[in-house]
Amino acid sequence: MAKVLMKGNEALAEAAIQAGCRHYFGYPITPQNEVTAYMAKRMPEVGGVFLQAESEVSAINMVYGAGGAGARVMTSTSSPGLSLMQEGISYLAGAQVPCVIVNIMRGGPGLGDIQGAQGDYFQSTKGGGHGDYRLIVLAPSTIQEMADLVQEAFDIADEYRNPVVILGDGMLGQMMEPVDFENIQKRKRDIPEKTWATTGRGNREHRNIINSLYIDPPVLEKYNYQLFEKYAKAEKNEVRYEMINCEDAEVILVAYGTIARVAKNVMNIARREGYKVGLIRPISLWPFPKEPFEKTVDTAKAYLTVEMSMGQMVEDVKLAVQFKKPVYFYGRPGGMIPEPAVMLEQIKKIAGGAK
Repeated sequence: MAKVLMKGNEALAEAAIQAGCRHYFGYPITPQNEVTAYMAKRMPEVGGVFLQAESEVSAINMVYGAGGAGARVMTSTSSPGLSLMQEGISYLAGAQVPCVIVNIMRGGPGLGDIQGAQGDYFQSTKGGGHGDYRLIVLAPSTIQEMADLVQEAFDIADEYRNPVVILGDGMLGQMMEPVDFENIQKRKRDIPEKTWATTGRGNREHRNIINSLYIDPPVLEKYNYQLFEKYAKAEKNEVRYEMINCEDAEVILVAYGTIARVAKNVMNIARREGYKVGLIRPISLWPFPKEPFEKTVDTAKAYLTVEMSMGQMVEDVKLAVQFKKPVYFYGRPGGMIPEPAVMLEQIKKIAGGAK
């Protein structure tokens, strides 16, 4: 199959359809509107369901209903919209209903602006809703990854019966790159049959009930322990990351999403100038990849975390490094992009001056 030039938002939507998604519920918000528009056109063509809800609150509860019936279902939004979905996301996690939630981040807080940003890291990785729960969070850095990670997201959601978040940003959503869809339909996992789904009693001796309400505290406590056994399995099996030039690196950049592309270019410039610089790119933001830091902490001089925010990933980097080496930060919030020249200057300062 030939590659197709597509926007990130459109590539993600097409990949979801090819991954078997036939139910989409959402509400328009910039800069992810192309996902909604694409689904509105394509879902009827494949016999699927598209519904523009009256709000993000409605959309996430429709996701609960379709996911609870065993359907592959997705919603997409941007930062303020995801805030409105938090109660429903907690219910989804509490009831163990699989789904895929796309957040194409924009600047905040509040209404903010419509430029790409990374200020929703805490919200997705630490749990933006109430209660003890976890979301599995995947962060693409290219348009090809926007497509590839959608299949991963649906498969992971079904295997763990848990919501999975695709955490992109406005630039990834709007930029165009060639995309190859050839591998999207090649299932890599053995997904168990959804015998738990509420599809009618049929020949079963019992009714399936999906619920997150447990009035008896000891019962709820036991249920929480069961959830965290599942999360522990995800922490073991679902970590994803990329390491570049870290074998001899003295300064290691840490970045995800769009800004990881900038960091990679700056790394190459620094190396041409004689600085030993590497890059760790987390792809799974939760579970956060600790292994690349364990591999490099004895040889690296320091780490520089670069984000399009005020530094929300820094905490996870420091924990992964176990405070054995300094972790520096450079970032810009509000939809502004960290500048390569400033990033390079920071590297030189950390490394100890010009070569």
